[in-house]
Amino acid sequence: MASERGKQTIRDMFLSMVLIVAAAGVIYLFIPHDDKADPVQTVDYRVELATARRAAPYPVAAPAGLPAGWKPTSVSYDGAEGSSWHLGFLDPDGHYVAVEQSTAPAKSYVPEVSQSAEDTGRTETVAGREWQYWKGGKYGALVLRSEGSTTVVTGSAPAKRLAEMAAALTTS
Repeated sequence: MASERGKQTIRDMFLSMVLIVAAAGVIYLFIPHDDKADPVQTVDYRVELATARRAAPYPVAAPAGLPAGWKPTSVSYDGAEGSSWHLGFLDPDGHYVAVEQSTAPAKSYVPEVSQSAEDTGRTETVAGREWQYWKGGKYGALVLRSEGSTTVVTGSAPAKRLAEMAAALTTS
């Protein structure tokens, strides 16, 4: 009797699996989905930018006049800890680029937001301003130190794209 009971249990488990797979197939067929849809959700950062510009103790930077293809993907302002501003983008090639600003000490802030990038000692003039070039395993960064704040343009994008973002930054 024990061997018959074992066969019934295996058969019942097999039938249950067939039923589950059939139900999943029906759900897949009848629930609309778009396989060609862009999975990246863009954000409208205008309200957060206006709020940050009113609240921050430094001129908050955001790009103006970027060419088509740049997608804003994330935005935040934290007035409590270092008055940190973050604005993330995907460039036209799908690489990540972020604008980070803070009153936190640059020595600790830059490696934090640039995935441990280190100062190369090189500088690059972008839109008339002298930026320090930092390089890391994952991210590169352009760093601009101003009185009272540090601006970092960082990400997985090539240095050319980082410079393109840095050139587009405006504080008005």
